[in-house]
Amino acid sequence: MTDMPQPSISEELARLAQGGKDALCDSMFSRLADTAGNTLEVVDKLNDPDVKEAIVYLLDNLGTLHRTGVLTTVVDLLYLVHGARNAATDSIVDRVFAFMEHMANNVGTEDLGTLAHEAKCSVEDALEHCQIPGASAGLFGTLRMLSKPETQEAMRFMLAFACSLRKRVAVVAKTRAPL
Repeated sequence: MTDMPQPSISEELARLAQGGKDALCDSMFSRLADTAGNTLEVVDKLNDPDVKEAIVYLLDNLGTLHRTGVLTTVVDLLYLVHGARNAATDSIVDRVFAFMEHMANNVGTEDLGTLAHEAKCSVEDALEHCQIPGASAGLFGTLRMLSKPETQEAMRFMLAFACSLRKRVAVVAKTRAPL
């Protein structure tokens, strides 16, 4: 065995640099220069005080967001929005708008508006009626209230309404197709 002299560290580095230079083609050198330029642009943006403050704030709170589950919720929400956007074909969007138009036409009728207004006024009247000071409570007060004709009429109405609703629900349940 002959003792070959060991190259120095500087000789090794020089050989390594020469090997890298020989291996780089023009397109590789161009991409490397582009990457270095983009990296410097990102570093320059990170030095902007507003951006730096926002990143520091985000990093400070990232652990808390993860521990409390907020980060999971945000990621799930992003997946949901992304999936909805991917699923939103033209036909689905058309059908959604047609459904919304149909609902607006059916719900936005004058009859329904009148019914809603009358129901609101009736609730307000009932609230005023129930807040009468000095109204007697207890068993005798309830019996006295039940003996009034308007109370009996209201109870008959509610009973008739409940019976009619029950019949209509039973009919709908029978005609509905099983799942």
